[in-house]
Amino acid sequence: MEPPVAPENGPPAVSLCVLTKRADFVRASHARRFGTQGFNLQARKRAEGEASGIRVGFTCSKKVGNAVARNRAKRRLRAIAREILPQSGRDGWDYVLVGRKETTASLPFDQLLADLRRALQKVH
Repeated sequence: MEPPVAPENGPPAVSLCVLTKRADFVRASHARRFGTQGFNLQARKRAEGEASGIRVGFTCSKKVGNAVARNRAKRRLRAIAREILPQSGRDGWDYVLVGRKETTASLPFDQLLADLRRALQKVH
């Protein structure tokens, strides 16, 4: 995998690590949260001794729909995270994006991007 490339006129790009351990998801669920129309954002500042960088996780329960619907919702959440978090996310934070029934997969992509920007401002 190639290292992230810094935008020409912006801050240096930050790589995103994906959360995989249940314990990380549980810790984030007990921290700050903000709900938008398209998804819920859970955010947690990691302790000093923990790894640096931005970590992100994605989850969609069976309430979102069948496997096809859940996967589509998670693909969209991954896409908005890739676009927004390197610039707006903070180093040393964990973010979990939780899909919502029907709306995550059907909202316009621009609205999901705006929702994530707004949610990040609220949790910080």
